[in-house]
Amino acid sequence: MADNNQKPTNSRMANLHPEGKPRKKIWLQIIKWFFIVAMLIIVSGVGLFAYYAKDAPSISQAQLQSGGTSSLYTRDGKFLLSLGSEKRTYVNNDEIPKELKNAIVSVEDRRFYKEGIGLDPIRIVGSVLVNAKSKGVAAGGSTITQQLVKLSVFSTAASQRTLRRKAQEAWLSMKVEREFSKEQILEFYINKVYMNYGNYGMGTATDFYYGKNLKDLDLAQTALLAGMPNAPVTYDPYVYPEKAKYRRDIVLRAMLKNDKITKSQYTQAVNEPITQGLQPKKNNATSELRKVDDPYIKEVISEVKSKGFNPYNDNLKITVNIDQDAQQKLYDLVNNGSVPFTNDKMQVGATIIDPRTGHVIAIIGGRKLPSVQLGLNRAVQTGRSTGSTVKPVLDYGPAIEYLNWPTSHILDDSKYVYPGTNIQLYDWDNKYEGKMTMRHALEQSRNVPAVKTLSKVGVARASLFARKLGVNVPSDSGLSVAIGANASSLQMAGAFGAFANNGVYHKPQFVSKIETPDGLTRNYDSSGTRVMKESTAYIMTDMLKGVLTKGSGTQARIKNLYEAGKTGTVKYSDEELVRYPQYKNSPKDSWFVGYTKLYSMGIWTGYDNLKDGTPSGVGSSSAQLLYKQMMSYLMTDKANKDWTKPSTVVRRRIANGTQDKVVSPTASNSSWQLFVKGHAPKNPYSEVTVDKRKDEDDDVDTRFDTEDDTSSKGQSHSQSSSSSSHAEQQSSSQKQSSTSNNNNSNNQNQNNNQQTENKSNNQNNNSQQNTNNQNNKNQQQNQGNNSNNNH
Repeated sequence: MADNNQKPTNSRMANLHPEGKPRKKIWLQIIKWFFIVAMLIIVSGVGLFAYYAKDAPSISQAQLQSGGTSSLYTRDGKFLLSLGSEKRTYVNNDEIPKELKNAIVSVEDRRFYKEGIGLDPIRIVGSVLVNAKSKGVAAGGSTITQQLVKLSVFSTAASQRTLRRKAQEAWLSMKVEREFSKEQILEFYINKVYMNYGNYGMGTATDFYYGKNLKDLDLAQTALLAGMPNAPVTYDPYVYPEKAKYRRDIVLRAMLKNDKITKSQYTQAVNEPITQGLQPKKNNATSELRKVDDPYIKEVISEVKSKGFNPYNDNLKITVNIDQDAQQKLYDLVNNGSVPFTNDKMQVGATIIDPRTGHVIAIIGGRKLPSVQLGLNRAVQTGRSTGSTVKPVLDYGPAIEYLNWPTSHILDDSKYVYPGTNIQLYDWDNKYEGKMTMRHALEQSRNVPAVKTLSKVGVARASLFARKLGVNVPSDSGLSVAIGANASSLQMAGAFGAFANNGVYHKPQFVSKIETPDGLTRNYDSSGTRVMKESTAYIMTDMLKGVLTKGSGTQARIKNLYEAGKTGTVKYSDEELVRYPQYKNSPKDSWFVGYTKLYSMGIWTGYDNLKDGTPSGVGSSSAQLLYKQMMSYLMTDKANKDWTKPSTVVRRRIANGTQDKVVSPTASNSSWQLFVKGHAPKNPYSEVTVDKRKDEDDDVDTRFDTEDDTSSKGQSHSQSSSSSSHAEQQSSSQKQSSTSNNNNSNNQNQNNNQQTENKSNNQNNNSQQNTNNQNNKNQQQNQGNNSNNNH
């Protein structure tokens, strides 16, 4: 009973303070473990820093004093050129005004003279807090010394902002602080920074912008130069004067806050016009090599930037894919009269790639141009229609790939009105030629069969095929895109390169390797991507061979060379012809894209502005003639190899006028046609015999009349040819022109499909082109027809 009267010992207070231990001992334990963890973090951090720092690259005075420009090298390791100015005005410390030093320190690193190790912990912590708050990189924590190290040894690419890189940067900054004085560090920095227009260093920039020495600048001009390295292109006083003034005034406010200028000096300087004392913009002296290579260099710079590097500040060694001899030859052909053009204002854009790698070996962005660096590059602009050169990419290629069409597939070149509109489509000769094979339709560049083919395939599916080849066609485009899509010579050379390379596509590239001063090497060559079946590529190449031997591209043909290609022309719109009626029978743009197994070349010719003229006379054939001369040069002493037929393609001797009636290999009125294996008609003859294709069969006509009984019409349907100035007319087969008289009533205003399609604006209808189960929206509102782009 006595036990029941005892007081409980596990009261709430007792639970909170077991055995009477004071609360403060718990806090001591917490503090103790906090310091242990903190010490572990510090020790680990120091260890990690030491681990990263031990592999830091070396840094020398020569590196600190050098310019930040990158250099280009050819694939065989030969130096090509430097991206920076050929002349840099180096200014020594005693030539640098105190005012410029104050401006730089005030805006870039206010505690520069107080830092003893090249790092600013206060600035670093501040930038971390600001960036965390903004969820991005809103502020930088780098000192002037760190920026100098970065410009001398490391890449400024965002992808290289790693913990390892930061540790090595900090270590080298401390090393520079130990070995050089503050005045030397400022001198190195002032002479290294990029100041736009190929100028490195503020001494060089002073002469470029003001025609003066540094000591002769006023306060406002000094502040502008001090602020430009932050973003030299953005703060260009010629192009962006308002932004340049904004940056200049930031520098002036920083100087005022840092007690380096008075209030009255600040007021006077911020009120000074940004253009005061500014020299007229001038072009840096351009070497002949730089002039020849300018379009190539422009694309190299763009490609390097897209990979996250700064070619002007990162001291990169860039290996480019240029073939300098080919680049020079291409430049000479378009500028020295070897290839005829209508006049000097007629322009050209051309690209040559190696289809096996995607390497761009030469590119021309224009002709008869002034010595302007990084000028307009017509080879890569995508605002011009391709005309009929898109047919293999968007129409017939997808038909072979997805529908397994043979070269003998029957297409009907007859009167055609776009679904849901009253817009009638015409061929380039304003005629319809009845039924014909796909091979013949492509060779003679007939428009109606191409549009009907796209309708069968479906625009969405065809656009996917084209995108795989680097040609971007919106999936909701109208059917008019079948005869013209917006693309560049670069894109078209790459797309046709996939046909040349047995269906494997390599994206065209100018750069194969980038090396940074700290030893980082990035290689960009790839094995390519299969974008179509090998059978599709071979059948397409086989048909495109005929374009040069007996189709619309005979002027581009090189005797005895295995080659394939496609012509393309774009006619003027109705609106353009109202302004320039004299252009009625001339092409607006002329194209040729051709290839061998080793090279693929895309060429556009035309005028920048309507008022400059129109391709006429021999100028209508400039694209084909340029291809012929350039490809002849490229293939000199090269292996002239034909494409090997894959096992997935079979040949059949097909009776003319039929799609799949197999006849004896020796039968007349027949021709060899190609089929995808598994989709070919049965063959009662020996496969060995069938596979022996005779050269003379290339000249067999495979077109036939609209009526099934081809012998009853009495019309001679051989390949069409014409003496018209239209490029595809002028270069088509030299056989007799068709005498068919249908369509004599066609209005002359409608002499080409591009004009008529232009009229279909906002006429949108969901009606079907045919009953072939196509889910085709066919919005002909795209009637600013892709093949009728205004300049």
